Amino acid sequence: MSLLKQWQDLAYVERSEEEYNKFWSEYLPQEQKNYEYILENKNEAIEGSLTGLAEKFEMDFITFTGFLDGINTSLTEELDLDSLTEESNVKLSVDFEKLYYNMHAAKADWLYNLPQWDDILTIEKRKEIKKDYNRSRIVVNDKKIGRNEPCPCGSSKKYKKCCLNK
Repeated sequence: MSLLKQWQDLAYVERSEEEYNKFWSEYLPQEQKNYEYILENKNEAIEGSLTGLAEKFEMDFITFTGFLDGINTSLTEELDLDSLTEESNVKLSVDFEKLYYNMHAAKADWLYNLPQWDDILTIEKRKEIKKDYNRSRIVVNDKKIGRNEPCPCGSSKKYKKCCLNK
């Protein structure tokens, strides 16, 4: 069984609310600590075996695989998570703008409000990324069909006499 599958089985198993809260209250501070390190050491090449990096970040390798699952779309070169093994070489080359955007998408305010961002992205750049994220969430509806227009179903009747009354 792949490490990713083991993580998913561990993290997304059905459990009581109390067990759910306990699991995530243990994982999320570890995740925050990892991000704090990555942000504080933005110029460091973080690379090594999966097990070695898990030890560096003080996580077991299954939980670290879960962390990699979360950060993967923010890397300049995404990892093939399904093929990861304990010996796999992992390189965390982070695109910080993408990471900041993805933290908004994950609604992880405890991460995108970390003070370490001050040394990476200017306040203006963070506002611009937040604005881009907000724009991506806006739903634009197509032109509304008028009552007297031909019905879009192709019946050649007026909309009010056809699909409006269904």
